[in-house]
Amino acid sequence: MKYKITLIPGDGTGPEICAATVKVVEATGLDIEWDINNAGAEVYEKEGCVLPQKVLDSLKRNKIGIKGPITTPVGTGFRSVNVAMRKIFNLYACVRPCKSYPGVKSRYENLDIVIIRENTEDLYSGIEFELNKPDTLELIDFIKEKKDISIKKDSGISIKPISVSASEKIIRYAFEYAKKNKRKKVTGVHKANIIKYSDGLFLETFRRIAHEYPEIESEDRIVDNMCMQLVQKPEIYDVLVLPNLYGDIISDLAAGLIGGLGVAPGANIGDEIALFEATHGSAPKYKGLNKVNPTAMMLSAVLMLKHLNEERAANILESAIAAVIKEGKYVTYDLKPTRDDPSAVGTDEMANAIIRKIKTLL
Repeated sequence: MKYKITLIPGDGTGPEICAATVKVVEATGLDIEWDINNAGAEVYEKEGCVLPQKVLDSLKRNKIGIKGPITTPVGTGFRSVNVAMRKIFNLYACVRPCKSYPGVKSRYENLDIVIIRENTEDLYSGIEFELNKPDTLELIDFIKEKKDISIKKDSGISIKPISVSASEKIIRYAFEYAKKNKRKKVTGVHKANIIKYSDGLFLETFRRIAHEYPEIESEDRIVDNMCMQLVQKPEIYDVLVLPNLYGDIISDLAAGLIGGLGVAPGANIGDEIALFEATHGSAPKYKGLNKVNPTAMMLSAVLMLKHLNEERAANILESAIAAVIKEGKYVTYDLKPTRDDPSAVGTDEMANAIIRKIKTLL
């Protein structure tokens, strides 16, 4: 079967890690046509637009895409290109697997946790009121009148909506993910003890939906306790489902448990469109140096292949990546025992080593 996939190279080191990823994916033998369109700061400099319509049209046509890290230029009106695409296509589920790979420096071993984050509302919904603006002062007066709560006049305000419908969707997605991937437990994370009408709603919805999946163990944790638990005993957790802000924070915490964002893939899933991405930044100071670690981008491609139900190709690619990392010979500087190791190879050389491993597995 032939696939047409939108490829968004991104900024900084994005084009390099995308090129390396394209090579290793094609080495699995899949027939892929890459529909290349770019977004971000570098496009803005050339075209005056951060997120060109042709990028959106490509994703609408192909229904699946993979992107490198994107820099959002200052002063464009976009808070984030990534957030914009999630909203436009209702990519409501952010999936962040955090898995240990032997050879990656970490304080922990044998971890395999999946963070599933609601992607569309909460404090990321963009409902904000700026300091000293008339509508901000009106809102402060309204809250005083309706709730008899005084907010300081010199405040900026952000509103945190959490709906039953979005909560149901992400929580059911988490349980279905666990069911499909033979996971044993789903943990709902919240702050319902304090934030009773939004986080409380999320928790109530979690408990109700958990009853529909009696074969999967369920539990809930308060978010601050969850952070401590992940540091103390991360091995007891499996799938976590969280509202947007907590998911953002805890997904980075969990990435830290396995060695950092350089080995942390990501997926943004909607009902019709799925977009896969490395979760780290664009690292512009390393642009063009053939130096950065392509693992997170390649593992995002593994998630993409699984989404396409190309399980064999996904497993071969992941096994090849893991083998090269474990061997430790043809890896980038950050995967060496010390970052100044002279035997470190570049992005492209690591990709070539992975391709050689793929050929032995086909």
